[in-house]
Amino acid sequence: MKKKRVLLLSEGFGTGHTQAAHAIEKGLKILYPHVNARVIELGKILNPTVAPFILGAYRRTITMSPKLIGMIYRTNYNRSLTGFRRLALHRLFYNHAKKVLTQLNPDVIICTHPFPNAVISRLKRLGLDIPLYTLITDYDAHGTWISPEVNQYLVSSPKVERMLLERNVDSQRIRITGIPVHPDFWNKQPKDAVREELGLRNIPTVMIMGGGWGLPLQDQLMENIASWKGKIQLVFCVGNNEKLAERLRESTMFQHPDIHIIGYTRKVSKLMDASDLLVTKPGGMTCTEGLAKGLPMLFAPPLPGQEEENCDYFVKSGYGTVLQNSYVLHQQFSRLHHLYANGIAASGADARLNEYEPEACTRTVHELLMQSSTRRTPVMQYASR
Repeated sequence: MKKKRVLLLSEGFGTGHTQAAHAIEKGLKILYPHVNARVIELGKILNPTVAPFILGAYRRTITMSPKLIGMIYRTNYNRSLTGFRRLALHRLFYNHAKKVLTQLNPDVIICTHPFPNAVISRLKRLGLDIPLYTLITDYDAHGTWISPEVNQYLVSSPKVERMLLERNVDSQRIRITGIPVHPDFWNKQPKDAVREELGLRNIPTVMIMGGGWGLPLQDQLMENIASWKGKIQLVFCVGNNEKLAERLRESTMFQHPDIHIIGYTRKVSKLMDASDLLVTKPGGMTCTEGLAKGLPMLFAPPLPGQEEENCDYFVKSGYGTVLQNSYVLHQQFSRLHHLYANGIAASGADARLNEYEPEACTRTVHELLMQSSTRRTPVMQYASR
């Protein structure tokens, strides 16, 4: 039997979009080996010189002017990408997208970022006859995701479904699937066993995730976190941010046997299993991974824009608390320490943290793939127009 082909298109503006695409790719490979899935950051492939420049500018803007990012996000919140913007995006950045589609000839396309979503929508309007599924990778629905050419929206929550309905998206085009996570996060391992495997002590453990863009916590909060050494085991995961890792390791404040500073690692899933609490910025992907592991969360003050919306959703759903000040930190860490001191290992969570089904999105993609009919217009024929 000929393998079905799934093409997942993303962009590198923030790590969550591409991580979500890879999560579907890996999930399909495990659950449905007869499906051939491939992830492409389209801009990086089509414009390898321009894409890093734009990504670098985006990162610098987030670091230096987060309020500007928030203002742009809010100003365009209810606007989809207009025909002119789509055309400009296509001409400047994605002019050779048709060549990619011709070479790969996918049965379905899944977009995990608004930019390729807009480009494929435009190509569909011009005659491309391939089903387009759009995975919204946050707990919010910005207008740039919305396009009449999208066949199915895969969304994180009932809240996002309601937002799409309010924008006149037909309910038949929306599926609540949750944001997909890598198969490593589908199951949980016992804390004591995974701690022994990782060389961690079996004491209260807090995981602090910063990633390549740094730890979004004020120095005072970092000092307060470090002050719990000896009572609570602290695991800092800083990704590829080598400068941050070096700065933490050189600080006497963080030099303690129960403080672990970890750079890039493939053991994030196991580190979450070993932890009782996750401190992180409210990015859609990391929060969903924490949710999959049943970890209660403390959120760094969110950046304006989608982080605010993610944070709002998780706090209102009872999955986490905003780390607004030192009092909140003391309250959460004291509770954790008290549980262990009284011989009660932190169970993580109330029942709400176990509602998430990590395989749901992958299974939905396969279901839609099997339902998709044979295309009337082959990609080769379309590309010749």
